[in-house]
Amino acid sequence: MAKERFFLELEPSEAVMKGWPHVVIVGGGFAGLKAAHRLAGQPVRVTLVDKRNFNLFQPLLYQVASGLVSEADVATPLRLLLARAANVQVLLGEVVDLDAAAREVVFNDRRLRYDSLILATGSGSSYFGHEEWRELAPPMKILEHADEIRRRVLTALEEAEQTPDPERCRFLQSVVVVGGGPSGCELAGSINELMRHAARRDFRQLDPGLCRVVLVDPGDRVLRAMDPSLSQAAGDYLVSRGVELVLGGRVQSIEAGRLTVAFKSPAPGTPGERVLEAATICWSAGVRASHLGKLLAERTGCAVDRGGRVVVEPDFSIAGHPEIRVVGDLCSYSHTVDGKPLPGMAGPAVQMGGWVALDLLAQLGGRRQAPFRWFDFGSMAVIGPLCAVADLRGLRFTGPLGWLLWGLAHLAFMPANENRLTLLTKWLWMIATQQRASLLITGRPDQHLGVEVGLERAERAGDPAAPPAVTPAAASTEQPAAA
Repeated sequence: MAKERFFLELEPSEAVMKGWPHVVIVGGGFAGLKAAHRLAGQPVRVTLVDKRNFNLFQPLLYQVASGLVSEADVATPLRLLLARAANVQVLLGEVVDLDAAAREVVFNDRRLRYDSLILATGSGSSYFGHEEWRELAPPMKILEHADEIRRRVLTALEEAEQTPDPERCRFLQSVVVVGGGPSGCELAGSINELMRHAARRDFRQLDPGLCRVVLVDPGDRVLRAMDPSLSQAAGDYLVSRGVELVLGGRVQSIEAGRLTVAFKSPAPGTPGERVLEAATICWSAGVRASHLGKLLAERTGCAVDRGGRVVVEPDFSIAGHPEIRVVGDLCSYSHTVDGKPLPGMAGPAVQMGGWVALDLLAQLGGRRQAPFRWFDFGSMAVIGPLCAVADLRGLRFTGPLGWLLWGLAHLAFMPANENRLTLLTKWLWMIATQQRASLLITGRPDQHLGVEVGLERAERAGDPAAPPAVTPAAASTEQPAAA
């Protein structure tokens, strides 16, 4: 007997909406939310589906992990952000399948029909084939990951407060961060300030001199995507604040409290491997596309690159299915001047989502939309209190001015005014008092690491019902950040 099919349709609040085209957006991140905002108030019915009920401002997750701000400061409920859009419906659930021929997506054991589909499910963390490292070195992609990192760092300091053995204290007061990109540098710098300040001011038995933060990256410098002068400035600042840089080495193994780094070309007289011992190990090295990319490739035959990102046409559609658009970190968009895929950052994602929404409206109106052109505002990273590096289209800034530009840019991208106000208040409070507002230890050990649902859970469990792995049809020229 065939499985009964349920059809969930958006019930418009006004009769006129029933004849409007139905646009389904999967994912409420930077790209999906921007598309929904652009379609708000337009003659289309919009359904936004996400497995979380909030929009997460990922660039500031490291501040949650290091106790600078709380979870609510970087996350805003999607219903709150879209409350005034009468033509937009928000539904909680994870899309676990799709039928391109019938134009339906499957979630919560129901089917939702669409006229146009926008997939914007983002990316996760990659351990380059070593998933067993995930529990030993948590990534930093969702709120629960940031909570787990904060819990591990603070719990280690609490144990060190009661430990008479100096070597054990040194181990407990040590943190290793893998990955020297913006997230890794920001996390290492912020945790370093947290531990040293806490050891001096909040704990009575800790020796600040035993605090140690090590940043590991396979390249010859941190922030390799930036200009070498900014990389040098960032590296010099981190070292001056006590962060140890281990460059040119790749992670070979991770065990509980122990990480082994292998060097391809060690300096004469130095060993080819180095063992780092630390109570807390964090991972910010690799990125992989959402599992929905492999599912889409299985169901439609579209191409994906070796990172799992969907290869898209100039209008972000996939071959043979102009009604399906893929944006944000899930897509591999190489229709650029230099032929290089757009980076997986907030700026490109916002521009992609906005352009696709306008293109859909142009098609409905019988018009042609101007081709997509990404405007590169630049890149930046904060590396310490009142210190950041910024490269804004060739204009390079460091120190307090770089931090000011970084702060203004992040406040501008924040989708809710309430979050802008609370973040600004907490940043100013931190500058004035050196006190962090969110140093709570919550939850049970490791409970935050098993939050993956749906496609991820099925794939890791080897569920035979899960979509089979797809052989990449198009290789990317981008190299992994670290391994």
